[in-house]
Amino acid sequence: MLDWLKSLTKPAQSVAADGRLGAIAGLLVEAATLDGSVSDDEHRTIGGVLARSFGLTPAAAAAALGDAEHRLHQAVDLHGFTRVINSDATPDERLRIVEALWEVILADGQVHQYEASLMRRLGGLLHVTDRDLGEARQRVAARRAGPQATS
Repeated sequence: MLDWLKSLTKPAQSVAADGRLGAIAGLLVEAATLDGSVSDDEHRTIGGVLARSFGLTPAAAAAALGDAEHRLHQAVDLHGFTRVINSDATPDERLRIVEALWEVILADGQVHQYEASLMRRLGGLLHVTDRDLGEARQRVAARRAGPQATS
């Protein structure tokens, strides 16, 4: 589903060392929690994104998810997460991260107003245009709809 995220990651050991895993996991968790509840689908989506993108085992992905939830509760704002990502991510990599965020948001089948607001804020923080945000959302929605949407 999100195998394309692999292209923006480094081997798991160096990712953990430079904080990119934690930053991306933190943003994914933030996206999942904004509507007031985290569905099982959102949890599975985050775990799957982390496992596939960073080459983690399911147990390691669950641990990264738990760590991200803990760090997110301690974070004052999202700038710390986006600063880590912006320090070495290319524009294409940031766009892939935006698509991963949309994947989590759309996992429960709806976009809450707080989730939409988060994406607008993150677009600015990650230097992704409004147009690219919208197109990323459409791509993710089309993938989720599957082949029947193109018929």
